[in-house]
Amino acid sequence: MNSTSRQPVSGDPAEGWPAVAVPGQPGHYRPAVGQNDVLTDRTDREPGALTDRVATEPVTDPVSPVSPPTPGAELLSELRSAIARFVILPSGHALDAVTLWVAATHLQPAWQHAPRLAVIGPAKRCGKSRLLDVITETVHDALITVNASTAAIFRSITDKPPTLLVDEADTLFGSIKAAEKNEDLRGLLNAGHQRNRPTLRVTGPDHKVVKFPTFAMAALAGIGDLPDTIMDRSVVIRMRRRAPGERVSSYRSDRDNPALHELRDDLHAWLVPLTGTAANMEPLMPVDDRAADTWEPLVTVADLAGGEWPARARAACRAMTAHESGQDEDGGLKTRILVDIRRVFAAGGNPDALSTEHILTALNADSEAPWAEHGTSGLTARGLQLLLKDYGIGSANIRFDRDTQRKGFTRNSFLDPWSRYCPDPVEQPAIGS
Repeated sequence: MNSTSRQPVSGDPAEGWPAVAVPGQPGHYRPAVGQNDVLTDRTDREPGALTDRVATEPVTDPVSPVSPPTPGAELLSELRSAIARFVILPSGHALDAVTLWVAATHLQPAWQHAPRLAVIGPAKRCGKSRLLDVITETVHDALITVNASTAAIFRSITDKPPTLLVDEADTLFGSIKAAEKNEDLRGLLNAGHQRNRPTLRVTGPDHKVVKFPTFAMAALAGIGDLPDTIMDRSVVIRMRRRAPGERVSSYRSDRDNPALHELRDDLHAWLVPLTGTAANMEPLMPVDDRAADTWEPLVTVADLAGGEWPARARAACRAMTAHESGQDEDGGLKTRILVDIRRVFAAGGNPDALSTEHILTALNADSEAPWAEHGTSGLTARGLQLLLKDYGIGSANIRFDRDTQRKGFTRNSFLDPWSRYCPDPVEQPAIGS
């Protein structure tokens, strides 16, 4: 992976773009890998070198651009293999997201928003700290801390932002008392998600007001969810303990860090010349609003890489954002109910109206939805009314045939909330159209 062995590639979009290494020579990269791929032995690798994997996951996404793979695509695949060697991620989407997030740290000057990476789990020994170990060795200018003071972090973020890495974040926000004590740190993390949001402090004997920059990408690992305002600005990785049959390689810093550092340097060499290009890109996103702000750097890196990465990035964005929208009991379920009712109408051919009974039966029958466990006997008519109340949607007496009148909902009553709160990405126009 020594970049000095590469030769220029004709047609590179930016000067200084590293060329692809010659197959069979040191630095030759391997194709993208699946989350559950099997480790294979290679006799031509040095002890402790990154292990090859074989791709097994299909990648399809109708909204992603199609472009030939670049040397960057191969670098991302190598990084993906490195992460998967040491850590079992909860899904292939999560592995793609972490890979793209790490790469995006090398282009921080290009971004308008600095996505957080929330690495959380329900208990100890879920791989959170190990993932942070690997991330630390591959991101740009890692600044790792455990329980640092807010003032120290303020002074560590400059106009050339580092990548902030916080382990044991649950000790900072896990209790009401701790959260109150670290309110300034939460404010810094929230403000630093967007460029040009400095924090003001009075410092020195003259009590001068000083602006401290806050913009920097940050990864936080801990047990349990982080504060809602941080989670809302994060790519969320929900770790879990390894199953009995799942195996990973042991991580030894002296042995493994040189290969990770070489990969980090190659990522930097590929991406830094593309800073201006990345800053001017406006990729088509499968989500809107803050989720789009958070995921845009990851999708942009994927589009720069080309090949299968644009599809991978958008598939991960869509799936992981949809999953997180259902985690918030107050707001998430109210959005989820709109999405699922739209599917019920679509499954029935989009009739003008459906009975409450029909909707409830379909919702409670979905084993992957939360409705069957919503209360002691699943979602009820009363529960459905409460979830839809804030949208101004209510049931009415509807005549479904000549002699039968039942409670139900008209499709027209959902059209406006659907368009506002959960627009179908397929129906959204491309940017600039």
